[in-house]
Formats: sequence, structure tokens, C-alpha cells
Amino acid sequence: MSEAAIVATGLSKAFGDLVAVDNIDLEVESGICFGLLGPNGAGKTTMIRMLQASSPLSGGSLQVLGKDVEKDGREVRSRIGVVPQEDNLDPDFTAEYNLIVYSRYYGIGSKEARKKAEKLLNEVGLSEKAGEKITNLSGGMKRRLIVARGLINDPELLILDEPTTGLDPQARHRVWDQIRNYRRSGKTVLLTTHYMDEAELLCDDLAIVDSGQILVRGAPRKLIQETVGREAIEFVASPFEGGDDALDNIQSRSKDLNLKYSRIADRIIVYGDDIETLASEYEDDNRINDLIRRRSTLEDVFLQLTGRKLRE
Repeated sequence: MSEAAIVATGLSKAFGDLVAVDNIDLEVESGICFGLLGPNGAGKTTMIRMLQASSPLSGGSLQVLGKDVEKDGREVRSRIGVVPQEDNLDPDFTAEYNLIVYSRYYGIGSKEARKKAEKLLNEVGLSEKAGEKITNLSGGMKRRLIVARGLINDPELLILDEPTTGLDPQARHRVWDQIRNYRRSGKTVLLTTHYMDEAELLCDDLAIVDSGQILVRGAPRKLIQETVGREAIEFVASPFEGGDDALDNIQSRSKDLNLKYSRIADRIIVYGDDIETLASEYEDDNRINDLIRRRSTLEDVFLQLTGRKLRE
């Protein structure tokens, strides 16, 4: 067994009266893709800053790659790669030169930096754009370049903070390929994302956090099974009279059958491993406009645990 990539014990961070991270214990195994999920304001960004050794702890301890972030912050930063949310590429430089300049922060010489830049540009499919200014690149190209930049120092841990936000499907899949390739090399990935399908596809293990605390932890399929069950059915109410009454009845019947449910506007989603009894009762009800059978997802788990209230 290799040592854990991340070990947090009683980890806390407060900004005055606001507790952003509240006494968290967390151990992340080396060589996996670990997801850190939560709504806005849950404490994810604060945790990432502490992992980067760029924000002091208020309490507890935190080790990254076997090093204490407070005592060995410089070494921690030299061994990790970070892909931030924001596009912070230098617009005055070309794609290649952005990588070369960034490599200097890690003491990489000019000759080696050019070799690394050429290799990474090829890996992310941007070799033909090496000489292009950043302003001439599409959003997807910029994100792929930022991921390449995060790999310039051959990091042992790659931290990806919402790496595919705003990308079209093709660009998202290209970034996913980059993450999978890095993961297959035996390195560790820490991923934060608001796309639950992304987390479900990429993560070996994950934690959902809210109000600075871990709500649940486990493999995606295990969390789905344990939290909402394998199956889900969406009952969509008719827009005409009687639709809301039907949803009220389904909600009451779900309680009787000890099924979990979530009600949103014109529909109710019912979860469980045995929900066909309920489906059969309302399949021919003309007050129900549609009945959609599907498998439960990580998004169902996320909303069950954190609610549907919009966070700013």
C-alpha cells in the first residue's frame, strides 16, 4: 500500500464567525480520482486552497503527499499541479510560451521546458496551435491548455477545480480523456465539479460536502444505491385540472410504501429498488402527462442530501 495522497485530521478553517471547513477528517488513497462535490459555499474552494498550501489552517492538520502543508508548503506546491476554475492564461503569449513561462516556477530549464511544452501540446491536441496567441483560441482549447499547464511539472497530485465549466460536449470529452490518461499513469486526481455525470464517470471515490462538513463518502454507484436506490420514476403532472392532486396522491402513496421522493414544480421523482407497484397504480391515470423510468444518478443523491434551494 502506498501512503495516502491526502490526510486531513480535524481540518478547520474560519473567516471570523464564518466556519468554511468544520473539523473534517479525510483520507484519500493514492492513485485514484477523488471527487469533492458540494453546492456553492460548501467549503470546497477553501479546502483546495489549504491543499495547495496557499491558505493557513485554523485548526487540525493536513498532509499532502506525506508532507505537512504548513511546515513543508514549498515542497507540497512543487509536487502538485493545479487547474483553476478561471482562465488565467497570459493573453500576450502564445500557447507554447504560456507553458514555457509557467515551467520556470518549478525551476525547469529552457531546453527541458520546450520539450515538455511540445509533448503536452501534442497530448492535448494543440500542436498546431503552439504559435497562436491565447486570444485566438476557443474556450475548449484554453481549458485543454490550462490542463496541460497543470501537468508541466509532472505532478504526483493533480487538483482540478471545475475543469469543464462552460465547455461544449466535444471539449468536455477531450478534457475527460486527459484526466483518464493522467489517472492511468498511477497518479492521483482531486476533482471538484458541479456536473454530477462527470463525477460519476471519472471518480473512483468521492465526498459530498455542505456547510463545511462531509455528508457522505464512497464510490459513486455505492452512494446511489445506499442513498436513493437503483431506480427512479418521474411522474409528470398534466397541465390541466387534477394534475397537482395526482402529485399529492403519489407523494402520500410514496410515504405509505416507504419510498423516497423529490417534488419539483410539475413533477415528482420517486426512488427505490421496488417502485413498479407505484408506477402500475398511476400508469393509466389521465392526470399524469408522462411517466419516465430511469436509473438513479449521482445528481439524485446530491439533491436529496443538499436540497434544491439555489445557492449563490
